[in-house]
Amino acid sequence: MEIILREDIDKLGARGEVVKVASGYARNFLLPRRLAVAATDSNRKIVEQERQAHLRKDAKLEGEAQDLAKLLSAAAVTIRRKAGENDQLFGSVTASDIADALGAQHFTLDRRRIQLDEPIRTLGEHKIPVRLHKDVVAEVTVTVAREE
Repeated sequence: MEIILREDIDKLGARGEVVKVASGYARNFLLPRRLAVAATDSNRKIVEQERQAHLRKDAKLEGEAQDLAKLLSAAAVTIRRKAGENDQLFGSVTASDIADALGAQHFTLDRRRIQLDEPIRTLGEHKIPVRLHKDVVAEVTVTVAREE
């Protein structure tokens, strides 16, 4: 069955593409969730209009994300934690802690945007990537200092 995708779907295709899928997959999963529509001429026109609107919206969001990325790149965050010998922290610094510290500097970010593979467990300066948009990543400097 040929369908037109209304959203990007991993391992299947991007928004607006015409793809061939099993009819059961289309009927039972894609169509009821409005992830796709049947590939007819009228649906092609509607999906193309939706795609154009999405591209305009996405371009606007990307521009805003780039502006925020410039501001975030200049930002530096200092987090104080108790540490033992060899500069090992007793706890750890998580994405949530970094988001809270950025919030104190009037940057409102969701902790899930902070790309921290594993919590920080050592003192020092760390460069942490923050994904603001699918194409925009900013690096924030996080300094973990010893609490007095």
